Amino acid sequence: MTVPPPGHPTPPADHPAASTTATDRPAGPTPPADDAAGHAAGPAPASGDLGLLVAGTRLFTTPDGGLPRVGELPAGTGWVPLGTLDGVPAWALETADPGRPATRDNPTGGGEPGSGETVGSRAGGRRPVGRWRSWRALAAELPEPVATLAGRAVAVVTWRRTHRWCGVCRAALADVPGETARRCPDCGLYVPLRLSPAVLTAITRPGPAGGPTELLLVRHASGPTELWALVAGFVEAGESLETAVRREVAEEVSLDLDTIDYFGSQPWAISGPGVLLAGFTATVADAGAEPVVDGRELVRARWFPVDALPAELPPAYSISRWLIDAVAARG
Repeated sequence: MTVPPPGHPTPPADHPAASTTATDRPAGPTPPADDAAGHAAGPAPASGDLGLLVAGTRLFTTPDGGLPRVGELPAGTGWVPLGTLDGVPAWALETADPGRPATRDNPTGGGEPGSGETVGSRAGGRRPVGRWRSWRALAAELPEPVATLAGRAVAVVTWRRTHRWCGVCRAALADVPGETARRCPDCGLYVPLRLSPAVLTAITRPGPAGGPTELLLVRHASGPTELWALVAGFVEAGESLETAVRREVAEEVSLDLDTIDYFGSQPWAISGPGVLLAGFTATVADAGAEPVVDGRELVRARWFPVDALPAELPPAYSISRWLIDAVAARG
């Protein structure tokens, strides 16, 4: 679960991404679903395993911001294996409305939606046990493998909730043992958890004579509009990643590219469950060309000397920032 892969620039040593490791090996076979809700029947997790409670796109954390153990949570069925983190099996479970207060007797409650505050404080003064937090908040504070595991939990739980019925014959889907996939028992339709790949590109050009390299940064019309970010977009059907890079750059800033090099990838739960970002570096074909924004997805685009980048950059836990920092380090 570590990114970027070996051979590409890595986050700085003081960034959480460098602090621990995880693997993608499943913690155990996925038991078959035993009802239309997709609840699984089969081996239960051990009390010392990691338990990720998911409500929508929010996750329940311990008071210190970490992930709880299964034994610290109420007994439940439908746990889904996610893999392992430092050798410890991890499981996900979708739970109900986090808008209720939580106590030791009811630890799956939560603060008001969007608050991110400690929960349980309104339950007769009992000791709080944790809080519900967004993936964005977790990714900003926890080591990268932990944040990646949390994002995987959101993706898997969301997929299971939204893929319960066969799209061909309407029968209830059954889990495929050992896979994050389902199959129709009637017509045989195979339904894996499909990812939504997107590309983002750090585009550079030579600076003025004797000057530093320049990096193209853009401001988007939606999302975090205050940030200077990179050109990005989803891969379309029939495209390679490299073709998607060239198309997105041409569509959004009207530039042609020369060389394109792969940088690394990162699962990205902020843009939706199942999104996988693939990062690239590229040089513009015409060093004298100026960007022309499309006016729909982008509102501004500008070349910046790499030694004078703006302060409003993407967060340090994002591959977008890793790309920017890698280009700046090259000078």
